[in-house]
This record gives sequence, structure tokens and C-alpha cells, in this order.
Amino acid sequence: MADDEASPGATGLPQALVEGYESFLSGRFLAEHDRFEELAVKGQTPRTMVISCCDSRVAPEAIFNAGPGELFVLRNVAALVPPFEPDDHYHGASAALEYAVMALKVSDVVVLGHGQCGGVRAYAEIAAEPDAPRLSHSDFIGDWIKMLGPAADRLGVPPNPRDSLYVERLEFEAVKQTLRNLRSFPMIQVLEHHRHLRLHGALFRITDGRLFVLDESTGAFNPVCEKAYAAAFAEARF
Repeated sequence: MADDEASPGATGLPQALVEGYESFLSGRFLAEHDRFEELAVKGQTPRTMVISCCDSRVAPEAIFNAGPGELFVLRNVAALVPPFEPDDHYHGASAALEYAVMALKVSDVVVLGHGQCGGVRAYAEIAAEPDAPRLSHSDFIGDWIKMLGPAADRLGVPPNPRDSLYVERLEFEAVKQTLRNLRSFPMIQVLEHHRHLRLHGALFRITDGRLFVLDESTGAFNPVCEKAYAAAFAEARF
């Protein structure tokens, strides 16, 4: 984004956002106007919740080609959810989860990790250099990504925490950790036990667009839509 695109326009918003909204009005909003009206009148009834990272390169609606009202999305650093902690602190992730499964009654929750995750890499870098300066005095990110500790413990002590292969392994293991944390919630335990709710782990690799889904019976992440993926790259793109 060029500097002039990021500068506030007459509306006070960045100009790129204003232009994007104009395109939305003349394009997708017109094409899906009936859908938006239905959502406004009847409310949302998504069947799937996606827990994803804040990373701007990983947009669940784009990855899954979802329209308005189809996904209930929670995004935060490294797609993490804390374990069940019923106290008087603020719990944004837990509140979103509670609303999705208890109010909206979604049938599926997908934990979507991704490659080149800055939060996971930050955890590895802190492990390699614990005395390095943080982004701020409060160190909100450092406190948040401590949730990756159990995932890192399962992988064992690496020769070099900054090694790209180790960070990639930790990205996959982080998805499993969030699934573990989700299952610490009594409401999740009950709904999953009665088969009213299904939990899924997945990882999107930015470099090549591959999507991997966790097989919890083996612990392995397997690529999906192999034929479609091969077909998408069968023809020369240049």
C-alpha cells in the first residue's frame, strides 16, 4: 500500500478503505443484496466457527470462499484460546467461543493455524533469547503466547529454537494445543460428547496455499483437496 493510499481521505478513513468500500457497494453488495437483507431481518445462523490468527495474510472467508453470514470468526495472535478460567478477568476469546456454541449453536469449530506465524515465531525467539527487549513494557504478546508452552514442551528442547523447521513443527503443535484448551471448557466437553459439536484442526500454508487438516486418530496433518490443488497449478500462470 502506497503512502498516499494509507493517508486519510475526506471521510477520515484511509483512502484505500474508502475505495474498497466503493467497490463493495457496486460489486458484492449489489450481487448479494438479498442475502444481506435476509441476514439483517433473520439474524445470523452460521454453522461453523473458525478460530484464526490476526495475520492479514490469512483470511478465513477468502480461504474457504465463504459468503456473508456463513462463518463466525474469532481472530487473535496465533489462533489461540486460553484454557477454561472462570474468574472476573476479561476473556474475549472465551466470550466469543461461548456465544458461538451456546447462542448460535454452531456444529463445528475449526482451529486454523498458518505458516509463517509471527506469534509462534515470537515464542521461539523468546525461548532462544529470554532477555531480549519486548515490544512494550506491558508485553501483552509475550504473556499471550505463553500458552504455547505446553506445545513446545511436547516437541522437546530444540538445538536452535529459531530453526525454521522447528518453528513449522510448533505451528502445527499450536493447533493441537488450542484443541486441548477448547476441550477444557465444560460446555465443549458436553456438546462434543453428545455429538452436537465437532472440533477440527487445520493449518494454511501461505507460501503455496496448501491446507492441512488434523487426523486426531494419528496426530498427523494431511493435505486436503489434492486433485483440486493439482488442477489449480496444472496450467502455466505466466
